[in-house]
Amino acid sequence: MKKLLLLFITLSLLTLAACGNGEEKNDAAKDETSEEKGTIVFGQTPWTSTAPPTQIAKQILEEQGYTVEVKHVSQPIIWDGMSNKEIDFFMDAWLPYTEAPRWEEYKDELVKVATSYKNAQLGLAVPSYVEENSIEDLKANAEKYNGQILTIAEGAGIVNIAKELVKGENLDESGFELKTSSEGAMISAAQSKIDDKEPVVFTPWRPHSVFARNDLKFLEGQGDYFKADNVYVLSYKGIKEAHPEAYKILSNWSISIPEIESMISKNEQNGTSFEKLAAEWIEKNRDKVDQMIGK
Repeated sequence: MKKLLLLFITLSLLTLAACGNGEEKNDAAKDETSEEKGTIVFGQTPWTSTAPPTQIAKQILEEQGYTVEVKHVSQPIIWDGMSNKEIDFFMDAWLPYTEAPRWEEYKDELVKVATSYKNAQLGLAVPSYVEENSIEDLKANAEKYNGQILTIAEGAGIVNIAKELVKGENLDESGFELKTSSEGAMISAAQSKIDDKEPVVFTPWRPHSVFARNDLKFLEGQGDYFKADNVYVLSYKGIKEAHPEAYKILSNWSISIPEIESMISKNEQNGTSFEKLAAEWIEKNRDKVDQMIGK
């Protein structure tokens, strides 16, 4: 009986050792795969429109064995980082109009990897309940709007174009000034005015949840300044050779404006993290993701 017990214990220990070695080998194989594929770095601006595509792309690449980092920095730093190959991808480049000067500066160093979505609108907007419908209407009512056009932080293309519009259309001479702040501060201030049915003019863009919450209108007469853009995934020249699989996957990327606005709304209203929303999008769009990764 003792011999049988000793034999059973010995066999059990050998089995456990074998299983342990198998797990270690599997873990080592995973680590080796990740190390072979390397690290992908995304640049993510503070804009809410950048978060959903970035988080979705991050999780798709992680599924394929990449190590993925996200750098939360301003847009100018992202473009500079791509040109230095310190940042691999940016999911939210507005071209050919809004970021035209920046593209002109970096076009010899960067490439368009994919079109994320098309016909993204932006510019000076007001609530639909105000009487003003155009830039000309706005000129005569600076006092009504407290002389302020709300916008986001310096460095963004939308701010630079807004400056050109204010000067080019003589809105500054009519008593208006551009008030820069963060996206969150701009939206918060505008929403507060809208909730109280007060006049406000600001520079939103689509996709953005502010359009899901409110009835807004872009002012007429700004077509020489703000034009609907396509939004691209950008990287540096040489990305195809540096990370061929990641490049191939993201070259098949696309998403709709309503999908992004829905994700932003869920984040703001329910506090659902963009990481969780990205995972839900991937699960819902598994066929599309499989096509991206070549399954």
